[in-house]
Amino acid sequence: MSELARLRAAILDADQLVRALASGRRRGQPQPVVGGREVQRLEIRVVDLKAGSHLQVTSYDATQAHTANHALGEAAEAALDALLAEPFAHWHVDTTTETHQLRVTKKGAPLLHTSARAEAVEVSHAHDRAKGRLLAEDDPVLVALGISDAHGRVKPTRQAKYRQVEEFLRLLDASLTEAMAQEQVRTPTADDPLRVVDLGCGNAYLTFAAHRFLTASVEEGGRGLPVRMTGVDVKQQSADHNAQVAAGLGIDADFVVGSIADAQLTRPPDVVLALHACDTATDDALARAVEWEASLVLAAPCCHHDIAAQLRTTEAPGPYAMLTRYGILRERFADTLTDALRASLLRREGYRVDVVEFVESAHTPRNTLLRAVRMRGRASHRGTSEVETAAAREYDDLLAAWDVRPRLGELLSR
Repeated sequence: MSELARLRAAILDADQLVRALASGRRRGQPQPVVGGREVQRLEIRVVDLKAGSHLQVTSYDATQAHTANHALGEAAEAALDALLAEPFAHWHVDTTTETHQLRVTKKGAPLLHTSARAEAVEVSHAHDRAKGRLLAEDDPVLVALGISDAHGRVKPTRQAKYRQVEEFLRLLDASLTEAMAQEQVRTPTADDPLRVVDLGCGNAYLTFAAHRFLTASVEEGGRGLPVRMTGVDVKQQSADHNAQVAAGLGIDADFVVGSIADAQLTRPPDVVLALHACDTATDDALARAVEWEASLVLAAPCCHHDIAAQLRTTEAPGPYAMLTRYGILRERFADTLTDALRASLLRREGYRVDVVEFVESAHTPRNTLLRAVRMRGRASHRGTSEVETAAAREYDDLLAAWDVRPRLGELLSR
């Protein structure tokens, strides 16, 4: 029996399947498509509905979860065959007694590793789980952070924060899954855990949420990864508060007091988070990520005062004066120009960059997130690839046209 056939049989065994996960995109292949949408991850389980047992497929794109149910038998088999034909790079299947992990090599060959579980687990076919939630409302982390009350219900005044946490975790999960599948982020071990730093962490809502999701077991809906988390913030009060919360949750994390620019870490991080660092603090965070050669960077900028102020005193090129003539248009254009320049600089430094939508927060109406993955094996000297050379030229042209001096450009030139 082939590797894919064995995997297929494990998934279709309704009495034994706990959960199946597919993630990542094979190198050189298009993004997997499910239900007409490009997806980054999917989850499969068996659920008992009024109409009988079904294979439930929950697929995740960049921002949403979509669920489809297929009656066991021919419908479920056809749906699964279509999913197995998509170019996912990794499959992880848990049954009551075994764990199956399938990886597709660069040459397209499937490699399957099967291991026995330490202890057998029971299967639950309940279908009344909270749909698409990566952290349940009653998760101890949400209670400790004051997002949920003592009864495990999200407080009415914290619904927006809960949505922000959930959407961030989706982006983190999808980004990390694809980067690990393409070997652009290393696979961590217990002796060498994934090192994640949150720059400008504040009260560490997203720091703790990320730690909980990444370290929770697969059965709990997490990633089951060994992680070492570090939060950096300029306020001693924040560090004291966060250390107290971590101790209460039994989380082994570090909280460093200092500016983003001056933060000292014992080892460079694999993943850098910078969420709603105001104005040029985002530039400081991106510069440190480049300095550390972080494999994955997620930055949600907040405020763009620096470039907006420069646009007030510069003359817009050619026919684009209308973009900066009126204050509100100038501010909106400054947002776009700032993040476009940041993206060009990161590409120049050897990162693959996406600019994606991030849910709005209570702190800012802006909902842009810069996602950057350091390309594995690139040369250490800037401008040695066609992409980096093109990005450098693009950046220089933007500077010449708009006569601005981006903070990130100055930091990377030192």
